[in-house]
Amino acid sequence: MSPIRLYMAPMKGFTDHLFRSKFADHFGGFDLAVAPFIASKQDHRIKKKYVKDVLPENNTRMPVVPQIMSKTAADFIVLANYLYDLGYDTVNWNLGCPYPMVANKKRGSGMLPYTDRIRTFLDRVIHEIHGSLSIKVRLGWKENADIFRLLPVIDQYPLSEIIIHPRTGLQRYQGSVDLDAFEDCLAVIRHPVVYNGDIRTVDDFRRLSRRFKRVHAWMIGRWCLADPFLPGCITTGADDIPDKIYRMQRFHEALFEAYNGILEGPSHVLNKMKGLWRYFSLPFQDCRKTMKKITKTRRPDQYLERVNLFFETEAQLRQPKADLSD
Repeated sequence: MSPIRLYMAPMKGFTDHLFRSKFADHFGGFDLAVAPFIASKQDHRIKKKYVKDVLPENNTRMPVVPQIMSKTAADFIVLANYLYDLGYDTVNWNLGCPYPMVANKKRGSGMLPYTDRIRTFLDRVIHEIHGSLSIKVRLGWKENADIFRLLPVIDQYPLSEIIIHPRTGLQRYQGSVDLDAFEDCLAVIRHPVVYNGDIRTVDDFRRLSRRFKRVHAWMIGRWCLADPFLPGCITTGADDIPDKIYRMQRFHEALFEAYNGILEGPSHVLNKMKGLWRYFSLPFQDCRKTMKKITKTRRPDQYLERVNLFFETEAQLRQPKADLSD
């Protein structure tokens, strides 16, 4: 049986290099992360600040594959070769981003209906980049037909792997993943395939891995924020983890300290942390009132006080009750 390979999904605004590093320190379980996309630039000027998230010195705790958002081959080639020169073997082309501000410009999943444009793009890029290329896709922009027009085309190119999220761009993250369509994709493509989408529990992973034995690796996004123990539980098979709340609290403290050290002003730090609570809060029951209090805070000290009280209360609630019987 081949070893399980897990990838952290790219989530713009969430899984930056600080998050990835602190996650590796406190939880582990991932083999690598695909970094949130960097958009190519028409002027081809690349400053270190622009690629800070994927600079090797910022990514010592977890292997990373940089991701590029681009619809222009020339722009992509310049940025990709810059990243290869930093020491990366592979870059990823984003054909999956579902957000209208991206897709309406025929980038991300908005490019998927245009098979000929993708062919022209790859014809040039493959011959001029200095390393390997992987692609992250969805089933299409509006309909699954996009992917089945595209797969025979991209199968002709020497790609390292294809990451497939079995939803359309219009779905974003709503509705169910289309597992039948994903299975049909596996049947017609020769490249290694990575599955991405709605792995929320160990049982989800087991069910998917039994069905899709040909899958090369598995990508987890939102649900590794909601349950950061999930990747480790999948790879080790152990789900009896003591002190979960305490470890989550230490992780939160490390993140807060890290962002406080690089973001300018308390409001930026608070906005960053409050955004993460959109996912951090998912495993907790009946915490809506507490989340309201946390999101309404305006001062770091007040924020930390409310968050720490929340964790302490949760830890007490989850303690085993004493057996008072004779």
